[in-house]
Amino acid sequence: MQNSENPENAEDFIRNQLGLLPDAKNVDLVSLYDSLDVDLPIRPDFVFKDGGQLFFVEVKSTRVTLDTIARMTLLREIWQKKLNQPTVHLVLATKTLNSREELLAGDLDIRVIKLPWSISTPTGKEYKSTNLRISSQKSWSIVTRLLKEKSTSIRQLALKEGVSYAWTHKIIKILQEQNVVKKEGGYVTIVDVKNLLNGVAWERPMKNLEIEKIFVNFSGSHFAAQEISRTLTEQKIKFAFTSYTSGGLYTSYAVRQDAVYLYLEKETIGQFKENFDSQKENTIRAVIYSPDRDVFSDAQKKESIVITSPAQTLLDLAGLGYSAMDLTKVMVDMYARL
Repeated sequence: MQNSENPENAEDFIRNQLGLLPDAKNVDLVSLYDSLDVDLPIRPDFVFKDGGQLFFVEVKSTRVTLDTIARMTLLREIWQKKLNQPTVHLVLATKTLNSREELLAGDLDIRVIKLPWSISTPTGKEYKSTNLRISSQKSWSIVTRLLKEKSTSIRQLALKEGVSYAWTHKIIKILQEQNVVKKEGGYVTIVDVKNLLNGVAWERPMKNLEIEKIFVNFSGSHFAAQEISRTLTEQKIKFAFTSYTSGGLYTSYAVRQDAVYLYLEKETIGQFKENFDSQKENTIRAVIYSPDRDVFSDAQKKESIVITSPAQTLLDLAGLGYSAMDLTKVMVDMYARL
């Protein structure tokens, strides 16, 4: 084990301070969040498993806020509601901490580890709340245009998306503060996609838009989406498949085959149930979302399935959090070609 008097990095120092055994595992976050069965944009910097205990470690290179402590506590509360899971200990590792936050951390049973100033810490910033939402329709158009262009000026972003220069500048400034983009020589480039996606998931979780889950009597998800598209189109009902369904079609990435995901207006759900509701629980499940914006006007059709636009699909996948992270990253990588 690394000597605690001369640690090389934050992880070694924290391990020493916690007195972890040399074989204490660093847990994979994707599998951890899958086990939670809930979509969260909250992620520790390290998760250590030592015997029957888990340590969720948040490392802060900047000022610790009440929001930091609240998010850590929320994650623990959600974890403790799961049965037969190891005991969780929260750890906050930081170089500086105000007395108010330190007292609160103690009251909430969060262990504080003071890091030496000589130790390097993660540079990414925590996603902060703001009056301007990156996930709003106008803001997201700027983000997706930047994903498509790779590197461009604020002026060109504003012109191509038909929004004001002032608005575009504000959005880029927020993204700079979150270390999502960098600006060099008048050009803006996305440098941290993961932080961008985490921020979107925090602002607009898809769970908040989900209004219904029903079983539909089809033998496969692709065929189900085709037949539902045909029927709803004939009945002139507004709809569009999204998230896993549309993301899989755009990317050809293998996705789960036991469900379809679509937007419907609330007043048409009754008609949808009359058309497709099944009492057989071993059939395909339809997850229905209520739109918070116009998702129908720019819908496209692929393989006889009506799906949300690439921009809307990416936004919705990001809103699913860690459960859809692999597909979301593939979508980001391909976005300029869509």
